[in-house]
Amino acid sequence: MVGPARPQFVLFGSSIVQYSFSNGGWGATLADIYARKADIFVRGYTCWNSRRALEVLDQVFPKDASTQPSLVIVYFGGNDSMGSHPSGLGPHVPLSEYVENMRKIATHIKGLSDTTRIIFLSSPPVNEDHIRENRSIYLSELHRSNEQCQRYSEALIELCREMDLKVIDLYSAIQKREDWLTACFTDGIHFSAEGSNILVEEILKVLKEADWEPNLHWKSMPTEFAEDSPYYMVSIDGTKALNGSDWTFHRKIQWD
Repeated sequence: MVGPARPQFVLFGSSIVQYSFSNGGWGATLADIYARKADIFVRGYTCWNSRRALEVLDQVFPKDASTQPSLVIVYFGGNDSMGSHPSGLGPHVPLSEYVENMRKIATHIKGLSDTTRIIFLSSPPVNEDHIRENRSIYLSELHRSNEQCQRYSEALIELCREMDLKVIDLYSAIQKREDWLTACFTDGIHFSAEGSNILVEEILKVLKEADWEPNLHWKSMPTEFAEDSPYYMVSIDGTKALNGSDWTFHRKIQWD
């Protein structure tokens, strides 16, 4: 462990989380936005469903850890919503079980500490044509449809309302962009930079509007080692060193 200690943000989910540092991903963008403010931990697992997540929940989030996360962003559902395989193998989880699994995940994470906050992400839509066109020669065909994505998305949103938890309706958010089918995915399922940017915007909106104490929006969090120093870059008139601790000019998008 390195110091100083910062608030911990954990991204927990399936491949949309594991790949969140690739292709201009949302995890990498959050890490940039929260540089010197919070540490982003990725606990993403390709192909996982909510059943598999429950099997390791105590290992990923041990209740006796000396430090508990300030924020956990959870995504499972896309794989759960896929069609079942005749063998009984595969990621499909019936909707009612999925809801109960997510309830158990939420209850466990809420119990970590009084200040651990949670944001759930609902299942986003997919580009069904792109998925069919790029079917793997190594994998059995498992049906993935927007009809099922929407059902699982709506079920999670309803659960979060019941449990008074923050949730991002990714199924609707992605489709607000007119060209979402072609712009938001790398393979019909996983996010391109454009898709990831939509998610980042939604996450920041939740964090800005939440009445949490402490506030976890990046503009409200202290910057590490932000005090003035004579060793910074010198102003053009040569009279002072400019504190660049909170400069954001390097970002293509100036996030709110």
